[in-house]
Amino acid sequence: MTATTPVRFPTSILIGEDSITDASGGTFDHVFPGTGKVNAVIPMAGEEEVDRAVRSAAAAQREWAAMPVGQRRDLLLALATAVRAAADELGELNVHDYGVPVSMASGTAGLLASFLEYYAGWIDKATGQTAPTTHNADVNMIDREPYGVVGVIVPWNGPLVGIGMAVAPALAAGNAVVIKPPELAPMAPIRFGELCREVGLPPGLVNVVPGGPAAGEALVRHRGIGKIHFTGSGAIARQIAIAAADTLKPLSLELGGKSANVVFADADLDAAVMIAAFMGPITQSGQSCACGSRILVERPIYEEFLERLVQAVAHVPVGDPLDPSTVMGPVISQAATDRILGAIGGAVASGTGRLLTGGNRLGGALAGGYYIEPTVFADVPNASPLAQVETFGPVVSVMPFDTEDEAVAIANDSDFGLVAYAHTREFARAHRVARRLESGSVWVNTYSDIQPSGPYGGYKQSGYGRLGGIEGLHEFTQVKNIRIALG
Repeated sequence: MTATTPVRFPTSILIGEDSITDASGGTFDHVFPGTGKVNAVIPMAGEEEVDRAVRSAAAAQREWAAMPVGQRRDLLLALATAVRAAADELGELNVHDYGVPVSMASGTAGLLASFLEYYAGWIDKATGQTAPTTHNADVNMIDREPYGVVGVIVPWNGPLVGIGMAVAPALAAGNAVVIKPPELAPMAPIRFGELCREVGLPPGLVNVVPGGPAAGEALVRHRGIGKIHFTGSGAIARQIAIAAADTLKPLSLELGGKSANVVFADADLDAAVMIAAFMGPITQSGQSCACGSRILVERPIYEEFLERLVQAVAHVPVGDPLDPSTVMGPVISQAATDRILGAIGGAVASGTGRLLTGGNRLGGALAGGYYIEPTVFADVPNASPLAQVETFGPVVSVMPFDTEDEAVAIANDSDFGLVAYAHTREFARAHRVARRLESGSVWVNTYSDIQPSGPYGGYKQSGYGRLGGIEGLHEFTQVKNIRIALG
């Protein structure tokens, strides 16, 4: 390890002004993915702590909603400044939380701060509307109001980004928030909760209740929660939808993907290969819902593309995520390792495509951690499990196509629709293909660059609702119509 000063591991449940270390849900041994060793013991919130957090949030929300808009704006800006000042600390906590390389980890704090700044700017600018009425003497107003208390369940693969995308607009809209970070990556979110206190947000406005399924279910079922936002897997989202049905609680869901990356023969091949490598198996070891794990390549450049892609991923520095020279770190857990290797082994055993490189767990000095080689399969049938089931690991499937229509048909032949990529120099084709791809985001000749000003969310089984932009602010408001007779 290259860290010179050990980082403090925040390990408390944060409710109101209290920091709780003894909770009804017991404890969880958090394991560092880089070594497979326990690095912290985390208290787990249960139904009791969730109820306390919701009641604390409800009290704080009334204070927050009554606060002048300029003061609310300035507090969110102060929080953004504090997050930027703590970027290195938050980045190192990210490394210990989920094994993201330190060279990339602190950037997530900067993105969180950007979301806070963006939505702070909306606080004194968002306006209502008026509408015509059948009676000229009436005033017909359309207003947007907060839900009250919003539950935000953040993912382990980028919890700070998840907080920025959901918590920032929820606060800007006038809500209080209960954050449930995952047991696999709780420490950076807890530190964020501490920063909320340090800058002077009303106690209880942001509560952090790390926990597992019991805490999540208690949060979703709680009658004091006005809305739930969840980022994670489709399987858990279905359970949340069932639990939320009891109170008819509205949901927004940002779920998984099996994103198509379409490379036409006229593409800038160097750029296309780089994006395919880094937004395929390398970035976060393929553990991103936005990964382009299905790579469609036009046949005239297919073999050359494969050769270049294999060379690109084979020379990526894989190793200790605390080493600044590392580009690709471990996957999150032993369970994830077993699942990913099982998917690779199943594809090989069934003769699905050609395994060109990778496919193994790394040993030697890395044997204790959860490291898997970046893996490339070629000639993968799009109907195969390898191409249809989200692997959530450093594995990509490459397949050829002959025409634009065929490429679009293959790309859209998926249950998911979060992100799609396209590479072409032809401007008309870029527009044409982008509009035909069934995806919430289409990135042409570029890669994942989620920013606060643009909406992000999925089609089909990749979820519903949008985070980012004015759409993200509206996601955390409910519409009220007020009609006043003036005479």
